[in-house]
Amino acid sequence: MLYSEQKHFDEIIAYLEKDKNVFIMGCEGCAQSSGSGGPEQVAEMKQKLTEAGKNVTGTRNCDFLCSKALVKSELRGRVEQLKAADAVLVLTCGVGIQAVAASINKPVYPGCNTVNLGGSRGEWEGTERCFECGQCLLYHTGGICPLTACTKSLVSGACGGANKGKCEISKDRDCGWELIYNRLKERGLLSRLDDMMKPLDHKKIMPRPEMMSLARYGLENPGKVTDKPAPPPAPAPAATPKAGAAPAGAPKPAANPPKEVK
Repeated sequence: MLYSEQKHFDEIIAYLEKDKNVFIMGCEGCAQSSGSGGPEQVAEMKQKLTEAGKNVTGTRNCDFLCSKALVKSELRGRVEQLKAADAVLVLTCGVGIQAVAASINKPVYPGCNTVNLGGSRGEWEGTERCFECGQCLLYHTGGICPLTACTKSLVSGACGGANKGKCEISKDRDCGWELIYNRLKERGLLSRLDDMMKPLDHKKIMPRPEMMSLARYGLENPGKVTDKPAPPPAPAPAATPKAGAAPAGAPKPAANPPKEVK
C-alpha cells in the first residue's frame, strides 16, 4: 500500500495559476483508504476549486490509478470533459499520478504527497515507481519522477553522462532526465525546467515516528511494529503480617475504649 496525503490547497492553487479549466481524478484504491483521493475528497476539491474561481470540467474516480489500462478505460466516456480542461489534477500516490500523465496528453499536476511507510513500495506491471519522498515533484517534471526514473535520483537536471539516451550507469535503462525533457517538450512545458525547486527535505523521506504506531505501518513492516501491547502488570506480592498483628479482617481495637462503670 502507498499512503498519501493531500497537498496544502495553496500549493495546488499555485500549480493552477495559469489554468482556468481543470479536470479532477481520484483513486478508489490506496488514496481512498488514505483519505486523500476517494470520491468524497474529489467532491470536496471540486467545491474548493469552484469557490476559487476555477471551472471544473469534470471528475472521475478509478479503481486503481496505478493501472494505465484502467485509466484509459475509465476516461473513454470523459473525452469532451478532458478536451475542455487546461490541466488534470490527480489526487493519489506518485505512481497513480505518473500513470495518468503517461496516459493522456495534458499537463498533469499532483494533488497529493506520498508518505514513506518504510516498507516495500509494491510491485505492479507498470514502469512507474514512487520514492515516497513526501514532497511530490511531478508538477515540475512532466509527471515523471526524477527520483526513480534517474539512476542517480538527481532532482536538478541531467548529469551529462547519458549516451544515445541511455544511462551511463545502467546502459539498458533510458536516461530519466531525457525522458523528462521529451515529455515537457511534447506538452509545451519546457519552461518548467527553469523552475527553482527547493532542496529535498530528507526528513520527509524517512518514516515519521507517529506513523510507526499505525496499523498500516505494521502491515508494511511485519516485525517492526512499535505499538506492541505492553504485558499486564505482575500481581503485587501478598504482604507478610507482622508478629502480634491481628489477622486480616479482624475488627480494630477502639482508640479510646469506654471506661468501666462501677
